[in-house]
Amino acid sequence: MAATLDMPSLGKFYRRQLLEDVLPFWFPRAYDEKNGGLYHCFDADGTLVDSDKSVWAQGRMAWMLLTMYNSIEKNTDWLKWAESALEFLKTKCVDPADGRMFFHVAADGTPIRKRRYAYSESFAAIAFAAHARATGSRDSAREARHWFDIFTDNCFTPGKMVPKFTGERPTTGLGTRMITLNTAQEMRKYLGDDDGFYTGWTDRCINDLRTLFMKPDIQAVMEVVGTDGSIIDHFDERTLNPGHTTEGGWFVLEEARHRGNDPELIKVGCDMIDWAFARGWDKENGGMLYYTDVYNKPVQEYWHNMKFWWPHDEALIAMTLPGRSAWRLVRLSEQGRFQGQHPQGEPLEILLPPSPRHVVLRPLLRRHLRRRQAVSRQAVIPYPWNGRFFMPSIPKFRGFRIKQSIRFSTLNTG
Repeated sequence: MAATLDMPSLGKFYRRQLLEDVLPFWFPRAYDEKNGGLYHCFDADGTLVDSDKSVWAQGRMAWMLLTMYNSIEKNTDWLKWAESALEFLKTKCVDPADGRMFFHVAADGTPIRKRRYAYSESFAAIAFAAHARATGSRDSAREARHWFDIFTDNCFTPGKMVPKFTGERPTTGLGTRMITLNTAQEMRKYLGDDDGFYTGWTDRCINDLRTLFMKPDIQAVMEVVGTDGSIIDHFDERTLNPGHTTEGGWFVLEEARHRGNDPELIKVGCDMIDWAFARGWDKENGGMLYYTDVYNKPVQEYWHNMKFWWPHDEALIAMTLPGRSAWRLVRLSEQGRFQGQHPQGEPLEILLPPSPRHVVLRPLLRRHLRRRQAVSRQAVIPYPWNGRFFMPSIPKFRGFRIKQSIRFSTLNTG
């Protein structure tokens, strides 16, 4: 049985949602004229809920604005707002003690919190890379490479990242590989890769995904494994994150596209997404569960069965990648897994109630799809550092989000 997705119509729909709904809500209200940088925690009516600033959000939001600038039109406001975030990153978000970035600062840049991992640096890297493309700035290109090197050094140099646990049960995680893969893809896109440096990083991360975290015999992608790739039979290490698996899967599909639709990588990416749906989709109520257990045992996190916004966004992106969406939508539709009203059966309808003025997100739902918290524009309320990163990522401009895949006009990865 064949299924057809009207890609041009979907492209127009997402472009309209982005430019006529999402952007008008966020800007210019997110722009902090006094302190520089961007606010990112608003209620549904536009009220600022918290004036503190996530360092992640500064990089991510700047990246998105610059991706729009590079991909849609040379809008000077988009450039101005992005450059405000980049200047805020450089002047307010770097710890002079070690050259690493903070995680959370006050509106004026006063440091509040610093984390052991370096994702602030990864998002800064892609933002500066996008700015280098937008403006031809060699300084921004150097900044991008600087932050990429700090990020990868922190993630992959043994002993560099502050340990979270004792050394009695050594583990390694999926997250660093997944984000490094995508960061390298963005760096390559905007800065070029004549010497193969960034492609070397994508090769390394995909190899780790395949040899350490993917378990074909049980059709699972582990979030944490022993350093030899073994499954450790305890709560923390048995936990699966279907959203991360889906996200990583379509990063691999993007790499397959970059390499001329490499069939081996297409299979790897599709397997990851399939396994995520098989283990994470709530067959009774619809929606993607946040955590599951690889052996179907109880999960210790109390929020494991809530429905967060971002995994559904990842799912939608994965299913609109060309060469994948048609057969997957047929299969899931036949099994009755999609209960939404989208003509193509997209799962995000459960999270997008009608609104007379703006799409109002339901960022965190109970398992039965009842709202857990007050409606807000914030993409995922418990995670205010995400900012406007996931909602507008659905519309991709040849990859609108770190995960570049859909041109608005065609929704294809060319």
